[in-house]
Amino acid sequence: MTVVDTDRIEMAENGDRNALDVMFKALGRDHFLEGYRVEIVGGAVFMTPQRSTHWQIIRRIVRALEDRFGMEVMVLSDVRIDFPGGQNGFCPDVAKLRDEANWSHERGWLYEDVEFVAEVISKGTAENDYYAKKYAYAAAGIPAYLIVDPYEGQCHLYTQPKESDNGIDYASELPFSFGYEVDLTCTPADLILKTDDFPRD
Repeated sequence: MTVVDTDRIEMAENGDRNALDVMFKALGRDHFLEGYRVEIVGGAVFMTPQRSTHWQIIRRIVRALEDRFGMEVMVLSDVRIDFPGGQNGFCPDVAKLRDEANWSHERGWLYEDVEFVAEVISKGTAENDYYAKKYAYAAAGIPAYLIVDPYEGQCHLYTQPKESDNGIDYASELPFSFGYEVDLTCTPADLILKTDDFPRD
């Protein structure tokens, strides 16, 4: 579901984090049904339902990171982080931060501290994950971005952010079908992610 408030979007296009703060405050969770995630992508507001399949995959990725790095690993899920571009207040499904990451009163969690992001596709916002968010994550210099698509039974691993003809994008994309292991050992996630028990939609 997409909600567009043209006054707030115009304000956000002319502002910075403060404009995003105003938008998020106006979109307090009490306005929406429980179980929806709210994000701002390129100044547009998106609400997506949190499905069981979605959560089961997120939980497996977080568990794999905890098994690899311990319970103190800096992992966030569905927590706002502002990324480069036109008003991008994302709430990544999984974001691994460097150990030294600190929350800031002025900026919240900093995208500069994010080392790995995983997004689990929702039908209504899949285009954001494959395009707008991918470009924003590349522009932010996130070393590894994993898309998990339970509809297609596929994972896509993007690495090596660099300049391209279309701006900053990932130079490498590797697809993995569910059932195969995703090799993240050359990324800050530094693990082999098993996908044989990832549920499908």
